[in-house]
Amino acid sequence: MPASNDPALVVCPACGAPNRVPVTRLTAAPTCGKCKAALFTAQPLAVNAAMFDRQIGKGTLPVLVDFWAEWCGPCRAMAPAFAAAARELEPHARLLKVDTEAVPEIAQRYQIRSIPTLILFSGGQEAARQSGAMSAQAIVNWVRSVS
Repeated sequence: MPASNDPALVVCPACGAPNRVPVTRLTAAPTCGKCKAALFTAQPLAVNAAMFDRQIGKGTLPVLVDFWAEWCGPCRAMAPAFAAAARELEPHARLLKVDTEAVPEIAQRYQIRSIPTLILFSGGQEAARQSGAMSAQAIVNWVRSVS
């Protein structure tokens, strides 16, 4: 996360455009300068490979990614907890969902061997990883402890 006097670079979830937002204004419901969409929705974003790369590579906020699959029972059970964590962690972190069946190249790139797996990215690099279903509070506590 940038220092409080530096702007954060927030990638729009709708069009993928980077937006400079003063850190002190992250909670003021900022919108995209290009498409006018809300930059934060308090919901995890389901992403394809291109949007994943933009969010990880261009944005300066920490990014928490849930690697999951539709057929995975623990993944489906954790989905509401991950959504609840998004409501608590945004706008100071971006939460993404990567369906390992729909976007296998991303799962292969990060050597996902079990799901659900959470990876926290900071500065475009993997900062921490946790496998297994977690409650919303456990997700929030884990992110805060490692970021």
